Amino acid sequence: MADDVNAVVDEVVARVKRRLDALEAGKNDPCTTAPAKAASGEECADSCQVCPNHDSCGTLLAVKGGAARISPDRVRTSGDIAQFIDHTLLKADATRDEVLKLCEEARRHNFATVCLNSINIGTAARALAGSRVVPIAVVGFPLGASLPTAKAFETREAIRCGAKEIDMVVNIGALRSKDYALVLKDIEMVVQAAGNTPVKVILETSQLSHEEKIVGCALSKAAGAAFVKTSTGFAGGGATAEDVMLMRKVVGDDVGVKASGGIRSTDDAMKMIAAGANRIGASASVAIITGGTSTSKY
Repeated sequence: MADDVNAVVDEVVARVKRRLDALEAGKNDPCTTAPAKAASGEECADSCQVCPNHDSCGTLLAVKGGAARISPDRVRTSGDIAQFIDHTLLKADATRDEVLKLCEEARRHNFATVCLNSINIGTAARALAGSRVVPIAVVGFPLGASLPTAKAFETREAIRCGAKEIDMVVNIGALRSKDYALVLKDIEMVVQAAGNTPVKVILETSQLSHEEKIVGCALSKAAGAAFVKTSTGFAGGGATAEDVMLMRKVVGDDVGVKASGGIRSTDDAMKMIAAGANRIGASASVAIITGGTSTSKY
């Protein structure tokens, strides 16, 4: 069974690599590469004003020019960045008062969600009742080195307590060992336990090779995950625009990409959204939407 899964994954990875190679080969075409050029600080060709990537080119150029806020397809007001943010508190010693403060900030600033350890989900769900902000529970956090059955159980319990989304940490050791059958089972069991609740798969990209990132994204999509996510913020390193671009290319447009780890300013967040992220995980959320900076590690 494991050999069969590995063979299928090897073929999927080969197809993804061929697609990425084709995209790479198109770099000399200014119309297809303007977004990447803009993100790297290069000038777009004049032709980008009429090519199919015009909207994304304009967005990326706006980032370069210091625009206060972007969305994946247009520049909007600075406050709109809040809709992308998972306002996050994952430290082990988080108190009830800190959880309640996080929820109050999320309500006041219209953040998309709050992201918490599962033990704090019940408190958050009660505090957020009647608001649009939803609670996210992390599962298998921060190592990912739990049994698939344990992750599935934690998922069910977190949802019972009020979680509306699940962010699970992938089995990083299994992924690096090329035990793709175990990685797939790990994700599938959480997705199945979650039912209609969206699942994000945290890959911990700073710990992975280029190929392992591709495989992790491909397996997450095959297992039915709603998002792939860069990092826990607890393993060193964090989100990079390059990783977000790669993840977006691998999963396409039908799976979300969440950038998390080390995003501390408006500029950081805009770069991630420009690269293809449609969710931002940060504890520095208030600083991000007010144009400040934060020394927060996550």
